[in-house]
Amino acid sequence: MSATVLGLDIGTSAVKAVLVDGRGVAVAEASAPVATSRPRPLWSEQDPEDWWRAVEAAVADLARAAPDAWRGVAAIGLSGQMHGAVLLGADDRPLRPVILWNDGRAHAECAALTRDHPGLAAIVGVKPMPGFTAPKLAWLARHEPGVFAAIRCVLLPKDYVRLKLSGLRATDMSDAAGSWLLDEARRAWSPQAAAAVGLDPATLPALVEGSEPAGTLRAAVAERWGLAPGIPLAGGAGDAAAGAVGIGAVAPGDAFVSLGTSGQLFAVTDGYRPAPDSMVHAFAHALPGLWYQMGAMLTGASALAWAAGLLGRTPAGLASEAEAVPEGASDLLFLPYLTGERTPHDDPDARGVLFGLEPGSDAGRVGRAVMEGVAYTFADAAAALRSAGTEPAAFGFVGGGARSDFWARLLAAVLARPMIRYRGADKGPAFGAAALARMALTGASPGDIARKPPVETVFEPDPRLIDRHAPRVERFRTLYRALAPEFKAARA
Repeated sequence: MSATVLGLDIGTSAVKAVLVDGRGVAVAEASAPVATSRPRPLWSEQDPEDWWRAVEAAVADLARAAPDAWRGVAAIGLSGQMHGAVLLGADDRPLRPVILWNDGRAHAECAALTRDHPGLAAIVGVKPMPGFTAPKLAWLARHEPGVFAAIRCVLLPKDYVRLKLSGLRATDMSDAAGSWLLDEARRAWSPQAAAAVGLDPATLPALVEGSEPAGTLRAAVAERWGLAPGIPLAGGAGDAAAGAVGIGAVAPGDAFVSLGTSGQLFAVTDGYRPAPDSMVHAFAHALPGLWYQMGAMLTGASALAWAAGLLGRTPAGLASEAEAVPEGASDLLFLPYLTGERTPHDDPDARGVLFGLEPGSDAGRVGRAVMEGVAYTFADAAAALRSAGTEPAAFGFVGGGARSDFWARLLAAVLARPMIRYRGADKGPAFGAAALARMALTGASPGDIARKPPVETVFEPDPRLIDRHAPRVERFRTLYRALAPEFKAARA
């Protein structure tokens, strides 16, 4: 296990790259930004070529930062934002910008799929929601029929990068799971789901497990990057499952909170356990024989970044001001639904709301309300998981937001469960992608590679904070229910 592996994560705001040595230690990291376009209300798109340019920039930085480790790269793992519809024509070029996971335009198509195909949710793991790939395809068939007719291959974001690296059209089970096109129990494409949106199943890529080899590095790319040609690529994973692999959440009962651009509450299961009525996602994991249940929130730590920009602060600076506000000194409430919400509301029309402003509402109080509002969405997700029969005893804490002690204590209180921060857990999906690359290279078992990192801090629930926040969570829920009709009326 002495060889270096490369993990690439095709994120929404940036491409992240990490070099991991044979001991499982990250020896170098790099990132390159990616821009998002919002040309119309509810729309969110990216140019897939921007991902490729960001990949090239990130790996060039790695090669400069750790040249010896870089030359020793022996396998590549891929992770990425889920659900994006990458539509390729006969020449393998994108037919249009990619419609992203946080795009809400396909709400009418979701309503039609729910009405006309009520049994599909139990097969594909969740009710249709606008962010998933299949409803976007139904929207395209209706609104851009020329583009839809020209589709020769549908890929997910990380797999477009695989195509550029290797020439192979393939995806892994965990990323396919989020397309609303996978038969989750069978771990195979669902002909019924494809037919429901009018898609030719021949346009779907090959399926592999995340720890299996899936393509080799093209000679031209290898020469440009200074690597050996033929390096294997792993099947990889969608970002949620890759994050799970990165912190060793690979056994039934393992659970974690991921607080990045978006938010996930993730629990590993040893079988497929659909619960579509709860808006919990039941998806195939990146490893054979495993599945997971997940609450998915469209806005996570990005809400703090948004508020910081609005107030002329940095996210870290605003978080410090928020933490300095005495407990109970502010009654501000924030609904963080800047781009709609999935679990538990399935509401693409929901929007951010700051409620209870008064003359003393300074930046710190606003920042605190934002951080609390994000935490309260995880309370909603945990309630949805409980209704689906899953109630973890503790949660790991990963993602960029996991660097915040304040958020960790807050989440421990609203979830009434310990939050466990692991050393290096903020490396996220790119680190998990590297672990999958190691498995694909060596054939080693997940237990040998995807081990839990050392525990850095355990945040136990504070009974005083539980008592403080429990009624606020209920007010938060009441506020959403009161405003939900107004969100829909605003769109109309």
